[in-house]
Amino acid sequence: MAARSALVLLASVALGACVTASASSRPDRLAPEEIVRARQAAFHMSAAAMGNMRAAVEAGREPSQQAFAARGVARWAEVLPTMFPEETRGVGPSRARAEIWTNKADFEAKAAAYATEAGKLAAVAKAGDRAAFELQFKAATATCKSCHDAYQAPAG
Repeated sequence: MAARSALVLLASVALGACVTASASSRPDRLAPEEIVRARQAAFHMSAAAMGNMRAAVEAGREPSQQAFAARGVARWAEVLPTMFPEETRGVGPSRARAEIWTNKADFEAKAAAYATEAGKLAAVAKAGDRAAFELQFKAATATCKSCHDAYQAPAG
């Protein structure tokens, strides 16, 4: 239930960013600062969903109860690279490293790997196979971490 709430909140944040953009002087696009805020909100919601799925794995809960959250993470993973357009380079505060833009091909490859693994996670969650869900959660988490290790600056 918490994952569902987190994803509903994410949708609300994204809608709010669109409404804010439509009220601005550039109604056809978001300002770079709005894109950064939207992607940060999406990362937070993704982290909340992944945290809930981790708790479900650790508690041995029914994976089909995580299907909605897993599907939301998979959808986020598919659009993740689009949240880093050139005009957001250096816009902060942000933990995005410059290498996202200077090594775009690798960043996009890592994001694509995450999207693939997150899509598989959504499928095994829906199927309800605990063992497969646990293994796929680890695979999705590993691809997520790979991108963070390369392209996210440390907190602080």
